[in-house]
Amino acid sequence: MSGLRSNTLNLTINGCDARVDGGVSEPLADILREQLGLTGTKIGCRTGECGACTILIDGKPVVSCLIPAASAEGHNIQTIEQLSLQDDFQRLVKAMIETGGVQCGFCTPGIMVTLWAWLQDRTLFGGDIGSALKNNLCRCTGYQSIIAAVEKVIAAEGGAQG
Repeated sequence: MSGLRSNTLNLTINGCDARVDGGVSEPLADILREQLGLTGTKIGCRTGECGACTILIDGKPVVSCLIPAASAEGHNIQTIEQLSLQDDFQRLVKAMIETGGVQCGFCTPGIMVTLWAWLQDRTLFGGDIGSALKNNLCRCTGYQSIIAAVEKVIAAEGGAQG
């Protein structure tokens, strides 16, 4: 049966090599949560509409429920778990708490990953934070407190963008 792809994947997740078993077309979100215990990546809609499963692949935010795990081989995958260990990221966490950008918390990991990516590259989504959040559904906050948190981080950096 030559030519068939192995069900073993070699992924780089949060700076570590991970060898995982599963269907090569299995959603990356499922691999992260079920095989690797990275439950900060939430599963919401499974259709790419809510953004709860947002992770970074090569620094860009993607909804991991739509990414076949095999397509992530050879790429750098970052989840909320790794980002949360970074001091710079903690400024965003603090700002989200201070502005009330966190309520029920289900959407928060995906939103935080998206915001972090945007703060690292403000040309993403046309440079507009509101546009960045268009792929993240939040039913609790109304987004103004989330945007206020980002503006607070930018102000603390002394940046003029927002």
